Order: sequence, then structure tokens, then C-alpha cells
Amino acid sequence: MDFALTAEQEAIRRAVQDTAARFDDEYWLHKDREGGFPEEFYRAMADAGWLGIAMPAQYGGSGLGIFEASLMMEAVAASGAGLSGASAIHMNVFGLHPVVVHGSDEQRARWLPPIINGEQKACFGVTEPNTGLNTLKLRTMAVQRGDRYVVHGQKIWISTAQVATKILLLARTTPLDQVTEPSGGLSLFYTDLDRSRVSVREIEKLGRKAVDSNELFIDGLEIPFEDRIGEEGEGFKYILDGMNPERALLAAEAVGLGFAALNKAVEYAKERVVFNRPIGKNQAVQHPLAKNWAELEAARLMTMCAAWQFDNDIPSGAAANAAKYLAAEAGMAACQQAMMTHGGFGYAKEFHVERYMREMMIPWIAPITPNLILSYIAERVLGLPKSY
Repeated sequence: MDFALTAEQEAIRRAVQDTAARFDDEYWLHKDREGGFPEEFYRAMADAGWLGIAMPAQYGGSGLGIFEASLMMEAVAASGAGLSGASAIHMNVFGLHPVVVHGSDEQRARWLPPIINGEQKACFGVTEPNTGLNTLKLRTMAVQRGDRYVVHGQKIWISTAQVATKILLLARTTPLDQVTEPSGGLSLFYTDLDRSRVSVREIEKLGRKAVDSNELFIDGLEIPFEDRIGEEGEGFKYILDGMNPERALLAAEAVGLGFAALNKAVEYAKERVVFNRPIGKNQAVQHPLAKNWAELEAARLMTMCAAWQFDNDIPSGAAANAAKYLAAEAGMAACQQAMMTHGGFGYAKEFHVERYMREMMIPWIAPITPNLILSYIAERVLGLPKSY
């Protein structure tokens, strides 16, 4: 068993760090205050070839795995970009995985290159206001009319919809009361986000102002048959293929943001002098930070394990969920301790750790809550009765 990164993987991490370092704390502080998609950062990552890190080489991607993508996302978050930077490119890395696996050759050739080179942005339309994580109960309907589907419905918490030109949309093509199995009747589409048929309303939220979250009202969106991925009614199964890699990537982002907070706290503890001694000399300051480091390192190992399992076609559901849980818990603890280490200054925006704290709420809550992860592990790993 070898825990060392390869020379290529080390080079990937260093190169991503170099790109991310061009966007300093002040850049992200400005984005946090003023909002607006971080187009300069997005363009720099696209120009460096990172948006297609896990996409097939024949379409312009790097042909690498979720392991390498996780290294990239951790490095981005750890640079101080946090979830503002990571979320700007998150969809590019995992979002079109159903297209890679289940799309036709024509669809892959049509859809993947513009995402890889940064010409197009996409959003992920699954969650609905009245169903939450109960995806099988989605109500948005796509009805066949002639050579196309016409969609009516609502989606919520859709990131980047303010700037996206495409949407990966899960909609019901068979009414719920007519399906023969719970996962049936949902179809997956990748199509133009036609704003004459889709109203996008931004949701004001606690953090990550640079990357918008939205509610979508879909009124007669027309989708050509050629924009349906795979077979009709199989969309939920296709979406499942992207859930484990997304959990691994989000775990990596949480670990990276946790380390960003820890590094700020350590730097401050070395420099801040109270009672004629640096506060970092006190064990009451040292020990919590040392604990944060140990927890983040453990979460990183679980994240790498999950990504490695996925890339090697080993069932990764348990590891991916455990990684997301552990990374979010460790990241949250590190952000809390960073604020405590800074004392009153931790509450000031100019020291950045309060932004990290707000952004860490995202991987802690989404796309699945800690309690649901524990329920999954209890049922699927430990064999306990289903509790919900």
C-alpha cells in the first residue's frame, strides 16, 4: 500500500496552486462583498486546462480521474479561494459525468468541448422546493409534443444559473402514480437554458456571494429529443453515477478550506503577542490547532480513498459518504477554531476567517446533510433497519 502521490499528481497540485495564487485574499474578499461570478479565476483555470481534468482526452480533456480532480479542488479551496473558487468550477468537473458515461458519441462531441475550454457554463437542475433530497418524488414534468419535450416545473438551490447557458435537468416523463418502480419515470436532459422560458431568481444567502444560488421557474421550456441523455425514464440511475464523485470532490473542498483556516490561525498565533508572549506559545491555543490538523489529515485520507475506489471501479458509496461527513466536520471545527484563535479579530472581514466559516456551511449541509449520511452508513454498511 503506497500513500505517496505520483510525480504527475504532485505536479498537478503545484500547478493548480500556482494558478490559484494569482487570486489573493483581497480578490476573494472583494467578491464576497460585491458578488459577481469570478470570471477572471474561471478563465484562468480554463486556460490552464483544469476544467477538463476528468474529461476524456478525445474531447479535449486530460483523461484523469476523480483522484486528480480531488487534488485540484483541495488546492483551489486551500489557496483561500474557498468555496467561492471551488464552486465556480465544481460543475465542470463532475456535472457532465452522466454525459461521459451514458451520452452518445454525437452528444459527447457536441457538449463536452465547450465545457472543457470554458466557452459554456452549465448548472445542475435537480432539487425542488417541495421534495428536497427525496429525488424520487420530483414533480417537474417533461411532456412529449412532436419531436420535443415541453417542461413545466420548479427547481431550487441551482448554482451558477445566473451565468449558465446550459442546464443538466432531471424531470419526470412518467407521472409518479404511473411508474412501476420507485426510481423509474425520471429522464435526464442537457439543453439550452432558454431564459424566455425559464425565470431565474437569485437567493440571497449567508456566504459564497460570488457564486449565485437560484430558484428556477420553468414554463414551457422546449427540449429537442436529441438533448435527452440515454433512455427515457432512466435518468435517476444516470444521476447516481455522479453522486459519489461529487461527494469526494466536495470532501476535498472542505478539507482544503479547513486547511486554509488552520493556516491563517497558525500564522496569527505566531505573530499575535499578548502578555509579552505569542499566543501560539500557550497550549490552550496549540492543542486545538494540532487536533484540527490531525482531523483534517484523517479526512483527507478518507477522501483520497473514496476517489481512488471510484476511479478503480470499486463500490465507493460508503467511502464517499464517510469522506464527505468527516471532511465537513473537520473543516467546520478548523474554521471555528480559527475564529477563536483570532479572538475579536476573527469577526472582522479583513482577517478572512469569518468568510471561511460562512462558506464551510455549504459542504456541511449540501448536497446531503450529516444525519442522512449517518443514516446511509447505518443502513447500507452496518445493516441496520431503514430509519426514514
